[in-house]
Amino acid sequence: MAQGDLLHVVTTDDISERQKLFGRAIVWGSALIVALVAAAQTLQQTGVEDFGFETWRPTLYAYVLWGVCLCWSQVLICGEQGKRTLFVLPAALFVVSLTVFPLLFGLVIAFSDWNLSATEGRQFNGLDNIRQMWRDPFYWNALLNMVWYSLAILVEYAIAFGLALLLNAEIRARKFFRVAFLLPLMLSPVAVSWMIGKSMLEVRFGPIARFARWLGWDSPSFFGSPEIARFTIMLLDAWTFIPFMMIMILAGLQAIPRELTEAARVDGASPWKGFWEITFPLMLPVSITAVLIRIIFKLKLADIVINLTAGGPGGATDTVTSFIFREYRDRSNVGYGTLLAMFYLVIIIIAMTILMKLADRFVRPRT
Repeated sequence: MAQGDLLHVVTTDDISERQKLFGRAIVWGSALIVALVAAAQTLQQTGVEDFGFETWRPTLYAYVLWGVCLCWSQVLICGEQGKRTLFVLPAALFVVSLTVFPLLFGLVIAFSDWNLSATEGRQFNGLDNIRQMWRDPFYWNALLNMVWYSLAILVEYAIAFGLALLLNAEIRARKFFRVAFLLPLMLSPVAVSWMIGKSMLEVRFGPIARFARWLGWDSPSFFGSPEIARFTIMLLDAWTFIPFMMIMILAGLQAIPRELTEAARVDGASPWKGFWEITFPLMLPVSITAVLIRIIFKLKLADIVINLTAGGPGGATDTVTSFIFREYRDRSNVGYGTLLAMFYLVIIIIAMTILMKLADRFVRPRT
């Protein structure tokens, strides 16, 4: 073997059993410290016992100690392989700290009675917030509205696919239309709600309302009745985010080799048959990805609703996010609002997991 190749040879580390035992001892000992400190602070926060902790910093310091011991133990136990792990492990621990600690703190708040307008401060109330949620018709109405808003994505997908096919064809001013159709995506939903909802759809002086009166609609109130208000919110949100799905589908269409469509045309396949048997199956992975990402955006819908209707009339346009926002802002009910957000997070995780599994089963046989 050449002398230079010796640099790439990794020798087996001579690690004694005593060294491995010490490495395991420090990592498990530090983990026990984290568990004890976290349990003590949890008991203090729930009012069971007072350990004198004013903040959650002791738990954070214990976690940092455990992280250092974990990295040290990797070197003691695994040797050279453990040194390689150190390139990734600190970053992974940092990411975990940014997600686990806020989640645990949110769970503590979710089972507390904490109203910012009250003088008592935060008090642990057990399952009272859960019982209140089950009896809250406005929250369940907001969840039902999210089902309707999410079902509207199917229509948005059909429109986005049609626009992508149009922009992929050889038409005049194709580049101009591509930029023009992307303009709504460049606008903030807050700007859309004020520019269109508050101005163009204004009942007395809005140009769209005047045009509706000219067509014969006596009282063109776009947010007066529950059905029309919900439909208007769907239109504004769709106008903002259809370009997002359109650009993803357009990128997928441009990746399809033209030889496939030309071969189908030579074989006598009609454009409609070529679309259903070639284009659409090849676009399924891109389509599923675009729809799933759009569902994630839809589940966070709040800006347009808060600015235009504040959930009205009678909660007809409420989304879960806008309802939780008003629970924080208008009622200052931090504990109950946090529980609603945690419950909604669980629903989103379960729903997205099921959708991804169903999408995988649907796409595999067709691609």
